[in-house]
Amino acid sequence: MREATTEDATSENATEDASEHAFVLVLNTGSSSIKYELIDTGSGTRLAVGLVERIGGERGALTHTRAGSEPYEVHRPYPDHDSGLRAALDAFAQAGPDLRRVPLRAVGHRVVHGADRFTGPVLIDDEVIAAIEELSRFAPLHNPANLDGIRVARKAFPGVPQVAVFDTAFHQTLPPHAYTYAVPRAWSEDLGVRRYGFHGTSCAYVSRLAAEVLGKPLEETDLIVLHLGNGASATAIKGGRSVETSMGLTPLEGLVMGTRSGDVDPSLPSYLDSTAGLGVNESHEALMRAGGMLALAGASDMREVWEKADAGDEGALLALDVYCHRIRKYVGAYYAVLGRLDAIVFTAGVGEHDARTRARSLSGLERLGIAVDPARNQAKDERIISPPGSDIAVMVIPTDEEWEIASLALRVLA
Repeated sequence: MREATTEDATSENATEDASEHAFVLVLNTGSSSIKYELIDTGSGTRLAVGLVERIGGERGALTHTRAGSEPYEVHRPYPDHDSGLRAALDAFAQAGPDLRRVPLRAVGHRVVHGADRFTGPVLIDDEVIAAIEELSRFAPLHNPANLDGIRVARKAFPGVPQVAVFDTAFHQTLPPHAYTYAVPRAWSEDLGVRRYGFHGTSCAYVSRLAAEVLGKPLEETDLIVLHLGNGASATAIKGGRSVETSMGLTPLEGLVMGTRSGDVDPSLPSYLDSTAGLGVNESHEALMRAGGMLALAGASDMREVWEKADAGDEGALLALDVYCHRIRKYVGAYYAVLGRLDAIVFTAGVGEHDARTRARSLSGLERLGIAVDPARNQAKDERIISPPGSDIAVMVIPTDEEWEIASLALRVLA
């Protein structure tokens, strides 16, 4: 597989011969950020890359980078996803390329939860929108944000096909013993209660690239992928197929995240209801939006957590210990599930950029053949950060969900 590269390609040049190009606008609308890219999959180039981050916070920021130009930045609060999306579209008008002059083949959207209704990417119509909205009960922090992106894009580009790519689709290969909860059968059969898993688009991309770096066929490669961003998950991948993953019915289960608690005792909402009068919906909302690193450290962004920890903040220090301990626990469990392991792959914002968190997360696993080389870990753009000759490689593979979404969108249209 060839990685996409950022090259200078203006909209004026790109429209000279549209038959040689395949332009896709990708909107990856997350819980607290919007990533967007204008990609020419025909030539493997990016015309523009953008990020709206810290949505809902007081320190919002937009960075829009057109190939060959200085970044266009706007620093102001973005109270919701709708304002962030409109700011992103305005950035194209202000800094280019002008989307009115780009013959878009498709707009590709990341959608978090497709349950077992969507097992692959689909062309978006009113029925699909209604289904995504109905499935928001599984992902109340994400599907509504994804729908915001879809609705804004449909209005902005009424004649362009829109394609939904689902995070849950990659995990449709989970075996029954991995996706089944030990709950009353009616819950599973009638209400869809089971493990679905998320970050599948990212896992699919980085697992293929990891196999290439290792020089092995994907079908012979066993990996643990640690997708560590504001949302975080661990996935065991055997021969290119997801066989276990930390997120469950919703994106709440598993690792400690920016604002999500991850694993807690299932009886916690009942306990809070009986002892503090906190209703189930209220406690669930708190676990989704006021838990995780925000609850422990007073900040959901790992950069801010480290700033506090470096200043001696005890809450932040404990938060980092809890965060890394949970990762280490899942790594050991998934090693046991796989039976053998070729590599552990760090990806997403924290996984790709936070060397200290990577090292702390795998500390103490040396007897399992898992170690991080300090010099390699600090080096930029180093793909393998384990010591030379290690039985198990530790890797940093930048994810490219946008490229994966663009490729899948065109596949649907084909």
